[in-house]
Amino acid sequence: MGMCKKCSKISGMMTLLVGILFLLKDQGIWDFWGLSWYTVLFLLVGVIKLASVHCGACQACCAPAPKGKKK
Repeated sequence: MGMCKKCSKISGMMTLLVGILFLLKDQGIWDFWGLSWYTVLFLLVGVIKLASVHCGACQACCAPAPKGKKK
């Protein structure tokens, strides 16, 4: 299932933010909570999926068409 433009933009911004945080961690500038990258990745994917499932615009534009009876 795809996402609407709003959810795509928000998830892209969240992914960029997480990437910047891990870049700062790798550079030794800011060490945050000692989380591993795969934990943050799983949390990010889960939040994005939950948001897109509950978004009315995503359901309207990207949901598969309901299957009807064949005549």
